[in-house]
Amino acid sequence: MSVRIRLTRVGATRQPSYRVVATDRRSPRDGRSLEILGHYNPRTEPMTLVLDLAKVDAWIAKGAQPSEVVGKLITKARAGGIAMGGKTLAKAATPGYTKPGTRPVAEEPTVVVEAAPEATAETTADAATTEAAPVEDAPVTEAAPVAEEATSAAAPTVEEA
Repeated sequence: MSVRIRLTRVGATRQPSYRVVATDRRSPRDGRSLEILGHYNPRTEPMTLVLDLAKVDAWIAKGAQPSEVVGKLITKARAGGIAMGGKTLAKAATPGYTKPGTRPVAEEPTVVVEAAPEATAETTADAATTEAAPVEDAPVTEAAPVAEEATSAAAPTVEEA
């Protein structure tokens, strides 16, 4: 039996995700596998690649042949960092990485507000006279007598009834 290390497609329609498996060369792509060695998701940004390199090396030592794509993924995994358990987490080693399904924290830009220049006595006096002049010249209307007339016409007095 010749063993091949290749990708098996998992995931929903139009949302592919792959497992890296050791399987018989003659078995179908999504058929039964001998062992799962990791997983790969090209749709995340950056891509997710988790491989158990100890298992991969053990299968290669037994004579398993990696496919062309899996060979490239193994090369990428060896270039990335190694986490606990011998698994490679190339994405997790990169700065700024967040788990899939979580929102990255967006840093808000710092806004610097400068204080207004202090007003001098001359500009304060000029501003006070220009603002006060139109208010003093405005005609004042009396609204109170109009309101009294409206209430007296609407409500009949006791004498009329």
